[in-house]
Amino acid sequence: MDETGSAHTENGKAEGPRTRGSGTESVYKALRHEILTMERAPGSPLDETRLSEHFGMSRTPIREALLRLTSEGLVTSLPNRNTIVAVIDFSSLPTYFEALCLMYRVTTRGAAQRSGDAWMAEIVRHQASFAKAVEAQDAFAMIEANREFHVAIAERAGNPYYTSFFARLLDEGRRILRLYYQTFDDRLPRRYVEEHEKIIEAIRSGDVEGADRLSVAHADQIVRQIQDYVARNIAAAAQLPNL
Repeated sequence: MDETGSAHTENGKAEGPRTRGSGTESVYKALRHEILTMERAPGSPLDETRLSEHFGMSRTPIREALLRLTSEGLVTSLPNRNTIVAVIDFSSLPTYFEALCLMYRVTTRGAAQRSGDAWMAEIVRHQASFAKAVEAQDAFAMIEANREFHVAIAERAGNPYYTSFFARLLDEGRRILRLYYQTFDDRLPRRYVEEHEKIIEAIRSGDVEGADRLSVAHADQIVRQIQDYVARNIAAAAQLPNL
């Protein structure tokens, strides 16, 4: 394939250019999936030449996909011009969790304060996807559906600034959520599906205080589980002999 993105047959003749952006989109989706599922570990290198060979494409769509992933915080460009999968900064988790828990509360309360069912169908649809993913023990689908569920709640609340900020927090926390699901070996207990259902009912009935209480409990149990996971791993690492 040449730098224009044209594919070539075995005899070297160009088959014609790909649809503009299609190569970038396919590389972006593939790398994003691998990063979020930890198939590509934090800190692992992302060499454009090797990725070009892996995907059978020119370096242009590879570079564009990496730029897009960089804007999402999943890829980091180093001063030496090397590119790596972004590391997870565990030292920043306390402030991240503080912001995340606040947005759970603000958006869920706001959603319960709004009348009408305009966004309820979207919320329920994403909840159905989440429940299906939990049943299938599909961690990647759980992460995606959970994100869309809470963003739909934020959209019902009606403040685009809150929605944008919450979506950004949820995107930044995708790999942290992956670690959270790993603590259950991806067999997420049914009660977490039921927590979403209770939140939906509180929003539908306009129970603002109930929605607030449920969102706090929902966020707190996630934070505690992840904090326990991180603490166990730090303790295990500290016990390893220095080589």
